Amino acid sequence: MWISIVLLLILFVLWNTTLVGYRDKQTHMLTTDESKVFCEEAKSIIHAQGSTTAILMVHGFPTTPAMYSYSAQRFKSAGFDVYVPLLPGFGTDPKDLEQTTFTQWFDYLCRYYEDLRSRYQTLYVLGTSMGGMMTLKLGELYCNTDKAPDKLVTIAAPVVYNSIKERVFTDWRLYFSRTLSLFVASINAHIVAGNGKGDDGADNWYGYGGLFIRPGISLVHAMGKVRKDLGKITCPLFSIHDVNDRIIPFKNLKIIEREQNSKAFRLLATEMGDYNHSRHALLSYHSIQASLTDTILEFLQENQNAQT
Repeated sequence: MWISIVLLLILFVLWNTTLVGYRDKQTHMLTTDESKVFCEEAKSIIHAQGSTTAILMVHGFPTTPAMYSYSAQRFKSAGFDVYVPLLPGFGTDPKDLEQTTFTQWFDYLCRYYEDLRSRYQTLYVLGTSMGGMMTLKLGELYCNTDKAPDKLVTIAAPVVYNSIKERVFTDWRLYFSRTLSLFVASINAHIVAGNGKGDDGADNWYGYGGLFIRPGISLVHAMGKVRKDLGKITCPLFSIHDVNDRIIPFKNLKIIEREQNSKAFRLLATEMGDYNHSRHALLSYHSIQASLTDTILEFLQENQNAQT
């Protein structure tokens, strides 16, 4: 009897943690309806000024383009056309996100990317957190094609969620979330239009709060393939992560460094001070956004100036 109970417990844990047999149920194409955003700050940021160089910036989960308000202006001032699209399911109503999957978010991003790639001589991609993971996946998909991005930048990108082998533990709730998802899509899902508990710019956070179980599982499941394909990234890549990130463990940066295949790879490990925030969405923090944007611009403009 006890052996059966232990075996069932092991199977329960493996089914939840390995996500064996999981497939995204929702895969049809989506678009974003910005007439339904919960506030102006959640809308896409677009600065098109006739440049031949553009940067595509990808927001995280479950946030909005507002996280790039400062850097988008800086990139515009540097002469780039800037595109920060609101991904479908985000920035409107939490119920919208519950019904979407990583497959659909990434499909939308690929269509957006391919349109920009067809129109710009030079195209960079930058993403934070989930957006960083999507940036890696774009590189894996396009680096060795005629649609290759010119350079990639990732900030706090996750490629491993919970792993005993890598000693990476992001959230213990994954160990039973797949089972929970059979009954509920989210817990305490709500809109956050300004976070009064944060400081250093974290108080200007726009997105969703709560626990998004089903879309979260979709995101975690996609990480496995992103990590598996890191070796396909041959484009110039700059990966950034804070050593004390409270959302995505810093060890993800070392995994990216070890397994990517770019000959022009660069990394930066930041170490922020004692602030009341997660040290995660680095370009949204007043204390670091200016210097970090300078560093990113330096990376993007290397060799470019010599060619013009």
